[in-house]
Amino acid sequence: MDKLRNVAIIAHVDHGKTTLVDEMLKQSGVYRENQEVVDRVMDSNDLERERGITIMAKNTAVWYGDTKINIVDTPGHADFGGEVERILKMVNGVILLVDAAEGPMPQTRFVLSRALEMGHRVIVVVNKIDRPDQRIHEVIDEVLELLMDLDATDEQLDSPMLFCSGRNGTASYSPDVVGTDLKPLFETILEYIPAPEMDTESPFQMLVSSLDYNEYVGRIAIGRIERGVVTQNQEIEVCNYHHPDDPTMKAKAVSLYQFDGLNRVPVTEAGAGNIIAMSGIGDITIGDTICARGFAEPLPFVKISAPTLEMTFSVNDSPFAGREGKFVTSRQIRDRLFRETLKDVSLRVSEVPDSTDSFNVAGRGEMSLSILIETMRREGYEFQVSPPRVLYQEIDGKKCEPIERVVVDVPQDSMGAVMEKLGARKGEFLEMTPVGSRMKLEFLVPSRGLFGYRNEFLTDTKGEGILASVFERYEPYKGDIARRSTGSLIAFETGEAVAYGIWNAQERGAMFITPGTKVYAGMVVGVCPKQDDVPVNVCRTKHLTNTRASGSDEALRLIPPRILSLEQCLEFLADDELLEVTPQNLRLRKSILDHSQRMKAVMRARG
Repeated sequence: MDKLRNVAIIAHVDHGKTTLVDEMLKQSGVYRENQEVVDRVMDSNDLERERGITIMAKNTAVWYGDTKINIVDTPGHADFGGEVERILKMVNGVILLVDAAEGPMPQTRFVLSRALEMGHRVIVVVNKIDRPDQRIHEVIDEVLELLMDLDATDEQLDSPMLFCSGRNGTASYSPDVVGTDLKPLFETILEYIPAPEMDTESPFQMLVSSLDYNEYVGRIAIGRIERGVVTQNQEIEVCNYHHPDDPTMKAKAVSLYQFDGLNRVPVTEAGAGNIIAMSGIGDITIGDTICARGFAEPLPFVKISAPTLEMTFSVNDSPFAGREGKFVTSRQIRDRLFRETLKDVSLRVSEVPDSTDSFNVAGRGEMSLSILIETMRREGYEFQVSPPRVLYQEIDGKKCEPIERVVVDVPQDSMGAVMEKLGARKGEFLEMTPVGSRMKLEFLVPSRGLFGYRNEFLTDTKGEGILASVFERYEPYKGDIARRSTGSLIAFETGEAVAYGIWNAQERGAMFITPGTKVYAGMVVGVCPKQDDVPVNVCRTKHLTNTRASGSDEALRLIPPRILSLEQCLEFLADDELLEVTPQNLRLRKSILDHSQRMKAVMRARG
């Protein structure tokens, strides 16, 4: 039974993991010859497909000859790093994908260090060798430097290296040869990645590394069987390494599934080394160990890294509340948020002490929280969220904040602007490497210094820059950072915006709305270049007199508005603003809508 291999594909964002898995599925005969196949088939939910990113790790399996290869496609974004850490517990080796032009990036470093710590064998795949700007030979050196940097063992330094084009489905052993298919990759997996240990005699034991959720059966536990054999309807018990004093939970393995291609195939029994899914345990969570009844021995487990960011989700209380959403009450929002924690382990939801309508949601980064917001609004929820804020920790009596390692890849002429902006945000410059006609810069920047910076970064680099960040460590508080250098244009009255009102208001700054948009007093309708907020009346119509007909000077030149995406809205929010989220609209607003009360609050704050 050494005809089994368990591997994870790890890499930085956009280095081609999911596309490579697509080709592995195609070439191993998972599809019928005439079957229509979508691209990036592993990114199964709508948001993953639209954004072209992987959010949840996915399991699949392919057959090569008579060997079954279980493959786990992992997310590349740092915000979903919790997913990657757990997945590595399930496998015996990893395929490290590195883009032939970009080279190793911060997330490459993060996932590779985790894999090396666990002693996994690594197959290095330099992907996208068909890119016109590829630098294959330099990237090979960069990968070796990274391995040495991370204290890889001699064996890990001798890792096999392959050269692939995931999109064309080719792999070769030499950087100067273009292969014809992925055979070299399959062969290397079989030769180099060890088969899992198969101890089928001892009592059953399995660590839960991943969770799925299904409306009908509830939570589905996914993991690799460490030892023993499990059969359907077997009596089992659940224990946890980090909570040794808790009583074990008794349960039954109601149904078992193995992965085959893109399907889950029901099985009646499974043995050690296999990656399986099991339903029937109500409150199972990641990191639990499932054992045969009477043999509760918890397995050690990587503690999920603590969240670094928090936002407050609350019931919508704007004048337009309840008009567009299907789920608007605090009970519905609360249930939905707690349901999300069943699937996403790096998320924490807590109730705000002095309010029944608000919940603090803490996660790994803006990206993971914005995806939760977008998913909820598509499901018909209506709510409002506060600006993101970092979570501080007290270490040795000092207030400490999360610091991120930031790598930017920019054209040389925009280097000065980027260094100046990150310096103002308390960024510490580490190193600079020329990459062709571009520069790769590394910084350590406080997480809160990156709020609202991505938009500026794209403007400063004329859209050509690449910015990637990953959580590094906690360090003592770095002092105040100016959050935003602009003010907001605020609607003065409730009504419908008209062209004449917007035409008058656009002298003050850039608008976010078009004529016909319904607005309410206290809603943010634009951005003002000065730091102060400016009230504007976008509902104001032209007064008609005897000498001026209503249509005499209709040619009002309106500047096209800036339509903000969800991420841009979250970045734009000032500390006294909220974002109203409904299935149809995103509205920025002041937390105090009434103008005179808002002014009083500002005066009190200035003191």
